[in-house]
Amino acid sequence: MKKLDFNFFDRDALEVAPELAGKILVSRINGEEIRVRITETEAYCGENDTACHAHKGRTRRTEALYRESGTVYVYLCYGMHWLMNVITGGKENPQGVLFRAGEGFDGPAKLTKRLGVTGELNLQSFVDNPLIWVEDDGEKHTFHTEKRVGINYAAQEDIDKPWRFVLDK
Repeated sequence: MKKLDFNFFDRDALEVAPELAGKILVSRINGEEIRVRITETEAYCGENDTACHAHKGRTRRTEALYRESGTVYVYLCYGMHWLMNVITGGKENPQGVLFRAGEGFDGPAKLTKRLGVTGELNLQSFVDNPLIWVEDDGEKHTFHTEKRVGINYAAQEDIDKPWRFVLDK
């Protein structure tokens, strides 16, 4: 197993997102080590992407998107579900990849709940973090693309982009 490093994350979201599909998300948040294969990711590509939280500019909520690659971006959805992203694309270039699903966990909220993720991880790093990281176990996987989901607020052209990467079964 090899932990993914800064250089892995320090690339465009559209390069990182498909390569994260099939990797292993590891959590030691609640004292036990939990390992889940990532089965879906979604790319969010900056201020011009109306589905990206940074579309309306820098705010307290979106500050994480402007941090260095590898930063954890966790936010509360619908006031009750923690969703987790990793920042990509470099500092001041607000891009990220949502961890959309994992083996046995068919949604981002179910995945973060299983891993013990809360807002306390926001602005931490996936690089050299003893609580959460991503590993490559060397297995090769194929994936297909689909439209992102849950972004009805975005412009139709952004809704239609195939920026969701789903592991083939």
